[in-house]
Formats: sequence, structure tokens, C-alpha cells
Amino acid sequence: MQNKKIPLFKVFMAEEIDKPLLEVIHSGWIGEGPKVAEFEKKLKSYFQNEYLSTLNNGTAALHLAYHMAIHQDKPKSYYNSNEDEIISTAITCTATNTPIINNGAKIVWADVDPLTGNVDPKDIENKITKHTKAIVMVHWGGNPCKIEEINAIAKKYNIKTVEDAAHGIGMEYKGKKVGNFSDYTAISLQAIKQITSVDGGILMMKSEADYKRANLLRWYGIDRTIREGIDLRCEIDVAEAGYKFHMNDVCAVIGNTNFAHIKELVAKSRENAIFYNEAFANCDKITVAPENPNGICPYWLYTLHVENRDKVMAKLNGIGIMSSKVHARNDTHSMFNEFKAKLPNAERFNRTHLCIPVGWWVTKEDREFIADSVIKITNKI
Repeated sequence: MQNKKIPLFKVFMAEEIDKPLLEVIHSGWIGEGPKVAEFEKKLKSYFQNEYLSTLNNGTAALHLAYHMAIHQDKPKSYYNSNEDEIISTAITCTATNTPIINNGAKIVWADVDPLTGNVDPKDIENKITKHTKAIVMVHWGGNPCKIEEINAIAKKYNIKTVEDAAHGIGMEYKGKKVGNFSDYTAISLQAIKQITSVDGGILMMKSEADYKRANLLRWYGIDRTIREGIDLRCEIDVAEAGYKFHMNDVCAVIGNTNFAHIKELVAKSRENAIFYNEAFANCDKITVAPENPNGICPYWLYTLHVENRDKVMAKLNGIGIMSSKVHARNDTHSMFNEFKAKLPNAERFNRTHLCIPVGWWVTKEDREFIADSVIKITNKI
């Protein structure tokens, strides 16, 4: 037994943040400006994708992606026929799916792999109709979905793909970093993610046209590029109604400073996850969610499966080890009632999955205590 509490999540803030943050706060320019541009330059280099836009949160990134997938031809009217459909997963944060209905589309649930929680490509193909506008894949905990297989299905039916990689900073798939495979990839920089900008989001795209469009849409649809002889306070013409989704310089300088530590933070999470894998390997009552063999998971979450999950979770929390399901099945929420579907594997995943602390703050002593406690508790219950 130990006295301290081991949190499931913890905010990382670089020790050197104070000076650059204060400089921005007192600079007179705290909106979208040079620090956003500097941050985007670093991100583009890291992800190896020039078509990258920063936003004020990850949900905004998804909202823009869904908007562009549904309205591919910049329609004059935004009144939907109420027939647009987006195939998504129920095993995720509600932030994945609320932007779908906020874009006026219907959700079609696809089932998942019962161990990883990632969406099942075969069930995706079963759910495609003439009204399908996009397929959403969520990389649970940063563990890559079967991206190539899902994108092949999308290409077959001429459908856009959206990766919700909110957990995915540090993720790789087939030797490339996340953000280089699908039409749209959304990443979160929210408080407890691997890297935070207090709040923020990243949207990466495959086409230059989508990139230019996203940069307009994130600021009401207004072209804010410098044009000689034009009054910068007055827009010329706004062709497509946009949003106030842009990032600001205060958040950007925080994100930029924290991002210098991404390699070490992901390395610590992976080191802890590998320790758990070895510790749980011979325990019959614990099944670990397998890492995609074609990818590298940054382990924002470490997911295992146990029977009597709620009792195990209560026991762990009782001895100072925070554990959680993290997200409830989205299809059980009242706001999604009209989209009901049978999802037996999602039900199985939801019944047994449990996430334990794995991040940079978990010390060697902590992880030994956590692993030993999980094994002892599951063997007793």
C-alpha cells in the first residue's frame, strides 16, 4: 500500500514556458498571429504534412472535416436533405460524434474489434449506402486502426475518410506519422493529451484545395492573407460561411514550447506500456488490447480487459490507483437515440475494458505497484 494517488491523466507543462508565455501576453498580439504561424511550421515538419491547420480545439477539427466531406462542392445552400450519413464508432468520446449531428448528418454505427476498440473494416463496408459521405476511424488510445484497409474501402465507394486521432500524437503507421493517410486527420491538444496548448486542435489534409478551404473556414470564411492596397479590416467577399475555429498566439506559444518534449513523453508512455505487457503476459484473468503490428502506439491510454471490471476498478481506485473506462458507449446517450444499432463487439468491449495509468508521470515504482495490484485484485475477484 502506498500513500500517494496515481492519476490516470496529468497535465504536462514545460518548465521553460513562463518567459515565452509572458512575452506573448504582453506583446499586444494575442490573437492568431506570428506564434500560430511558428507553431504550424513546427507541426508541419514533425508530421511531414504541409497541409496542416491549427484550430481552437480538436472538436473543431472534426467539425471542419465533416463539413468539407458533406459539402464537397461548396453548395450555395447549407440546408441538408437530412439524408447525409457518416459511418462512425460508438467507442469514443462524444466529441467524435456530436459534430456529425451538428453538421446535420445521420450517424451510422459500425461495430469494433472487441479487444482494441477500433472500428471494424468489415462492418464499415456492410453499413455503406448511397448516402454515405464519410467514414470515421478513431485510434483508441493512439493504437492505429486498420487504416489502409479502411481507406481502400472508402476509395472503392468514393467516400471520404476522417481519422479521429485525438489520442494519436506520436502514433505511426507503416513507418509514417499519423496525418499522412486519410482525407482528414484531427488531433487534440486539449489539457490532458500528450501535448497541450491549454486547448487546441490540428487538422491535417491530403489535398491543397482542402487545406486552403480549411484556412478560410476556420475564420468565418474570410481571406485574411495580406493583399496590397486592400483594407485588411474589411473582407472583399465571403464565398462560404465558416466558423470561429482559429488558434490564438497564447495557446500556440504554449503548444510550441511543450512540443519540444514530445519524444521523451511518448517514450516514457511506451516504456511503461511494454512493462505492463510483460507483467500481464502470464495472467489468465487479464487480456491486454494488442498493439497494431503495423504501427506504433503512443499509449495515451493503456487498455486491458478483465471480468468484473467495475469491482476491479473500485478496488484500484480504493488503493490510490485511478482507473476508468474513460468513455462510455456513445450509442447509449439519449441524443443519439435515433441511430440505434446492434453492436455486439462494442458491448463486449464496453463490458470488460479498463484503462490504467501509463503516462510520463508514472514512475518505475508506480508501474510495479500498479501491475502487482491489478494482478492481485483480478485473481481475488
